[in-house]
Amino acid sequence: MLKLAMMEVIADLHLHSKYSRAVSQQMVIPEIAKWAKRKGIDLVGTADWTHPLWLRELKENLTEAGEGVFASKTDPHGPKFILATEISSIYSQGGKGRRIHNLVLAPSFTVVEKINAALRNRGANLMSDGRPIIGLSARDLTELVLTVDKDCLIVPAHIWTPYFALYGSKSGFDSIDECFQDMAKNIFAIETGLSSSPDMNWRIEELDSRSIVSFSDAHSAVKLGREATVLKEIESYRYKDIKSAIEEQKIKSTIEFYPEEGKYHYTGHRNCQVRQSPEETKKLGTTCPVCGRPLTIGVMHRVEELATRPVGYQPGNRPPYQMLVPLMEILAESFGVGVSSQKVQNEYNNLTENFGSEFKILLAVSLEEVAKTAGERVAEGIEKVREGEIVVEPGYDGVFGTVKIWPFDGERSRTAQGKAKQKQMSLF
Repeated sequence: MLKLAMMEVIADLHLHSKYSRAVSQQMVIPEIAKWAKRKGIDLVGTADWTHPLWLRELKENLTEAGEGVFASKTDPHGPKFILATEISSIYSQGGKGRRIHNLVLAPSFTVVEKINAALRNRGANLMSDGRPIIGLSARDLTELVLTVDKDCLIVPAHIWTPYFALYGSKSGFDSIDECFQDMAKNIFAIETGLSSSPDMNWRIEELDSRSIVSFSDAHSAVKLGREATVLKEIESYRYKDIKSAIEEQKIKSTIEFYPEEGKYHYTGHRNCQVRQSPEETKKLGTTCPVCGRPLTIGVMHRVEELATRPVGYQPGNRPPYQMLVPLMEILAESFGVGVSSQKVQNEYNNLTENFGSEFKILLAVSLEEVAKTAGERVAEGIEKVREGEIVVEPGYDGVFGTVKIWPFDGERSRTAQGKAKQKQMSLF
């Protein structure tokens, strides 16, 4: 496995097992470990430890690799695992229905079993889904978890998504304090989600004292690492060191999906193929001009509603980030074939076997070396992605955005238009 500089760890702590809805049946520990290694991920979440059958598989397939950290028995020297899950709270507060997802990290299987027992005592059906639905508020879930063990960590998930998120336009809140109330002091980090980037979150003042992390929310192994967080100052692979790094903002950088590619970036209505930028929404409103139904308010518009700082605000204490396009997407467009084609799979395997991992290829391997192995077209595609010279048609209302590396009209991407080119990060 690729080794980072001392005390740095690439982490992807939000994903799902085969026991969650709409998740590949290949999301099992040996496959997750294999793909995490291919991607260049050092630390990955186990996912779904609330589900009894998955919890049994975790115990059967993992071996201890440190205090609160585990490894796959099929690759004990490969990527490490930490006990992480997502829980869905559906409840009413302030006269409004709320649907909030939170990540929960736990230090041991013993703690996991105690939390699961406490959830069952509160009426949760843990067998129903890998990401269980509970009637507890986000505040009460936090109290329950921390009462079991104060060393657990709660992170509001994909915080801007219209559905199931703290700032979500459909059923969320306008602040962390409003959502978590007296438990807000225990929220040390938030997850950006695919439809927002760190700089969008910098505009929210209440996040200044909290870490901004990014993870993949992968439902299949190939999607691992589409977002990840590089932790620094990790003394060893121990749960408490990882928790401290997140709590204390010891983050070197994050690896980001282009937020325009996220499926809720713009406001819109997919049934009527209506898509609006925040500027258009201010002029046209939030009613679908075709059918008259409410539009789904996009993340970009929602940020504008809550932000107290201007576009382009840059705090001095935040780590850098790099936006990437997955290697398979670059290969597919380079070859003019589908992402799942055999040609793409073969070249992906060839590149990762030659250079060690997808992250290393996308961020560090010289373009000359890529060209020697995969051809000039692939090297050019990687260069364009590194420089932000791509076009992204923004996603909206559940429709993913589309990336074009070689657009016919030569238009620069919306992201590249609004930002200076970012220098390649020195991750390796």
